[in-house]
Amino acid sequence: MENNQPILVKRVKKVAGGHHGGAWKIAFADFATAMMAFFLVMWLMSSATPEQKKAISGYFQDPIGFTESASPYVIDLGGTPTPAPDRTLNPELKDAPDAADSAVDSESDQQASVNKDQAESLAEQIERERLELLLQELQTKVDENPQLQKFKDQILFEITQDGLRIQIMDAENRPMFDIGSARLQPYFEDILLILAETIKEVPNKISVSGHTDAKPFAGTGEFGNWELSANRANAARRTLVAGGYPDDNVARVVGYASSALFDRKDPFNPVNRRIDIIVLTKKAQRAIEGEQDAAPEPAVPSEASAIPPAPPGAPVQAPELRQRLNIFEDGALQFDEPQE
Repeated sequence: MENNQPILVKRVKKVAGGHHGGAWKIAFADFATAMMAFFLVMWLMSSATPEQKKAISGYFQDPIGFTESASPYVIDLGGTPTPAPDRTLNPELKDAPDAADSAVDSESDQQASVNKDQAESLAEQIERERLELLLQELQTKVDENPQLQKFKDQILFEITQDGLRIQIMDAENRPMFDIGSARLQPYFEDILLILAETIKEVPNKISVSGHTDAKPFAGTGEFGNWELSANRANAARRTLVAGGYPDDNVARVVGYASSALFDRKDPFNPVNRRIDIIVLTKKAQRAIEGEQDAAPEPAVPSEASAIPPAPPGAPVQAPELRQRLNIFEDGALQFDEPQE
């Protein structure tokens, strides 16, 4: 039997590319690149200074002038480039003054001034914190040390504009020095030696000053409260150095006599006889060292300047000179009617 059924042929038409094509990827990459460039330009416009924007504009107006300048870059981390007026092709840039440079220099100077002020302010804050910590440590040592506890009423600590002031003063029946002398009492020497152990831990320099009360010194006219206060301040300095404090860190030793009383209402109060030790701030130290560089007249007699000068035309004999020099040695003179 013959099979007369028709034969059907099914043809499938393939579409070129289809969903597996890669053309869209190339287009997306171009789009992403363009967006990245756009955002970089926007970031540059928002972060650049007016001077940098002006420099960029100058670069596109005259590339040759900027290429021949100090920096080959439009924005240089080491400094803003400037056009070369003698080589530029733009006559406006050739004839115009370099206002961009002036503006950049002015801004740099202002920034340097601000940074310096900020650094000084930060340094002063750190220094004040250091002095406050030193005050706490000294106060703790006075409270906990058995040798210092019984003298705590004679020791005062305070922060001043010049630094940390340590005041050690006489009590009614407990003087720090022998009467009319710069020889330390043993208890006062122990106080200074203990304080020196802590004070030497900070790099700040110190100022040591001596003070007396207003009672006139009952002795020879060549020696008075000025000399006595200066001698006592220097004796305190020697004790601090013996306790390990560096002698080079002593910025000033001075005697004030009774010119700076602690108790002005009672000039004869024993608390007016005291030794002040100031742990100086850097600012106060510079002020003292500046005064020393200028070589001004001392405010109070020092051990050298306190020697009474000889009358004009009168030569000083060797024995008399030795006697005058010896008045600055502890215990070199004896007084029949001492006042302190």
